[in-house]
Amino acid sequence: MSDERLSRALHILDRLIAFDTVSARSNLELIDYVEGYLDEFGISSRRFYDDSGEKANLWATIGSSDYGGVIWSGHTDVVPVANQDWATDPFKMQRTEERVIGRGVTDMKGFLACCLALVPEMVQSPKQKIHLCFSYDEEVGCLGVRSVVKEIASWSQRPLGCIVGEPSSMKVITGHKTKRSLRCHVRGRSAHSSLAPQAINAVHYGADLVQYISEMGKGFALHGPMDDLFSVPHTTAHVGVMQGGTQLNIVPDRCHFDFEFRALPDSDADALVAKVKAFAAERLEPQMKKIEPNAGFEFETLASFPGLAIDAEDDWVRTMQHCAQTNYVSKVAYGAEAGLFNSVAGVPTVICGPGDISDAHTANESLEISQLSKCMKVLMNSFEITYA
Repeated sequence: MSDERLSRALHILDRLIAFDTVSARSNLELIDYVEGYLDEFGISSRRFYDDSGEKANLWATIGSSDYGGVIWSGHTDVVPVANQDWATDPFKMQRTEERVIGRGVTDMKGFLACCLALVPEMVQSPKQKIHLCFSYDEEVGCLGVRSVVKEIASWSQRPLGCIVGEPSSMKVITGHKTKRSLRCHVRGRSAHSSLAPQAINAVHYGADLVQYISEMGKGFALHGPMDDLFSVPHTTAHVGVMQGGTQLNIVPDRCHFDFEFRALPDSDADALVAKVKAFAAERLEPQMKKIEPNAGFEFETLASFPGLAIDAEDDWVRTMQHCAQTNYVSKVAYGAEAGLFNSVAGVPTVICGPGDISDAHTANESLEISQLSKCMKVLMNSFEITYA
């Protein structure tokens, strides 16, 4: 049966990769395919659309009702391929003896394919109740799944646990970081560069705030707090984009930059954002307003989601360790939807999925085929464990 499972998973993965579900585009063709596949086995599905109607989460239950059971969850969107040096068409899966290659094989259509490949076995021998949750817009801030999470939070009887299949090399992950990302807009006053002291240089003041954020990051690395189960054991601060000015002899009156905090899940990420805003308002803006009353800073939130922090002694963690045949747990520096399921929906959640995060988002993204087999074994164990 394992060879048949693997063959089915690879066939499904090939189909999933062919759908260009970069986050800026619709995922509805992929959802149509999954919905049709499940319908062949008599499994009904429900869609949770975004406001545009161009994207949707898909929720399907294998079992007698919506409540209880176990959630297998993954996102359908992928990151862009533009400006990456791909050796092959990223949306046509390639296969070598040991690996498959294509956009999303690791992050995270490989996991989705494993879930779907097991459907024929689950409907023939129903044991545990399984909910499939395939979401949109995870890559741009874990946005899509929130409508599902909100509904689950209202249920009187919630699922026993959730597996989010982000790439973890099939390790059981009990923690991921909290994220806050923002865009800072700086307003100054323009002038000829020969009259620079009479102007407000938005780039200069933006750079002052960027330097403050950089110093915060250095402080986290030196002073913690620390959690050595994370590969990066402390909170991080990062500025990824900065733009301002038009040419050298004009003092720029506009600048913006994007920054983020990836905080340990027990840290107060909002307090870190508040410190940045306070430095801008109390230390920088008074200098600016002496020359230009309308000068200053504005902040726009780009993404915000909670971290995952589930106790290693939790019953669901113990169950997943049994399913994965391991005594160990780990934590990851990247963000995921797991924190939303765990802290907002109130469903005990771990990350456990095929592939290595170092292969995600890269050109020629690839996945060891053996990871698919390992994933399906763990998922089947979670299907059988509770009532076996």
